[in-house]
Amino acid sequence: MNYRAFGRTGVQVSDLCLGCMNFGDDCSEADSIALMHRAIDDGINFFDTADVYSRGISETIVGKALAGEKRDKVFLATKVYNRMGDGPNDLGSHRYHIIKGCEDSLRRLNTDHIDLYQIHRPQSSIPIDETLRALDDLVRSGKVRYIGTSTFAAYQVVESLWASKELHLNRFVCEQPPYNLLDRRIERELLPMCRTYGIATIPWAPLAGGLLSGKYRAGAPRPDGARYASKAAPFARDNEAALQTVEKYVAWCDSRGYEPSQVALAWVLLQPGVTSPIIGPKNAAQYEAYLAARDLTLTADDHAALDALFPPGTHVSEYYRADFGPTARWM
Repeated sequence: MNYRAFGRTGVQVSDLCLGCMNFGDDCSEADSIALMHRAIDDGINFFDTADVYSRGISETIVGKALAGEKRDKVFLATKVYNRMGDGPNDLGSHRYHIIKGCEDSLRRLNTDHIDLYQIHRPQSSIPIDETLRALDDLVRSGKVRYIGTSTFAAYQVVESLWASKELHLNRFVCEQPPYNLLDRRIERELLPMCRTYGIATIPWAPLAGGLLSGKYRAGAPRPDGARYASKAAPFARDNEAALQTVEKYVAWCDSRGYEPSQVALAWVLLQPGVTSPIIGPKNAAQYEAYLAARDLTLTADDHAALDALFPPGTHVSEYYRADFGPTARWM
């Protein structure tokens, strides 16, 4: 396993991060624990989960998998922000929800500290100093080691760095954005900003939820049980147009003897400024395929061909849409 510096922190993390979103939902507890133990044996030391994944079930399973000595072998990340109850304060990036969310996550994870605590989405209606002061208290108390963001705009991260400096608070050390061949928008501002300020980048959806795996084909029925089996499923909007480009992509991969899913992951792994792409296996076969992508070498001609299909800094299809204004809604 290769290891990379986690931004400017000095922490070394594996070049793949094991995403735990499917654990407890599309992957049974026993299979999830087996996958985590296999990942540790293979040298993956970076796990990412969130309180909202299966409403806490993922964190509970992760806690069981890391019981005992295995806990110290993993740089453990989780997130807070999304709704975890029916009350008016059971979501958001304000102190009340952050502190309660951290205590709940610590209990589910069966640990005395969280290595990386991330704000799952931006909330422009909450002043960033309100969020940072709560997170700073958690760091100073020893319950959290580092803090980060997920799916923030570049200007929001920079605003937070300014606030941290002005108020002498712990700063965000990483950002977790959506990034894949179909959606390269973060190359315009976010990735350059992260490189400038020494912020680690841990992209999610490197396969665009499976769109780049080749299992969805233009004009063909969508596979039963797959993420995009229904056109009404989250993130499925406007992807029919993307499938036309995916057809060309799959044909190109076939001509090179490449597996489409492995190319998609290897490409993200090789992009400047990327620390650890997040993989989200549902089973051992998917995990093996993700691991094999690390050994794939893409040539300069390969990169040029991919840039022709998926132009840099643009998007063939928006994988993720966000409204960063006062009435923010995420889809």
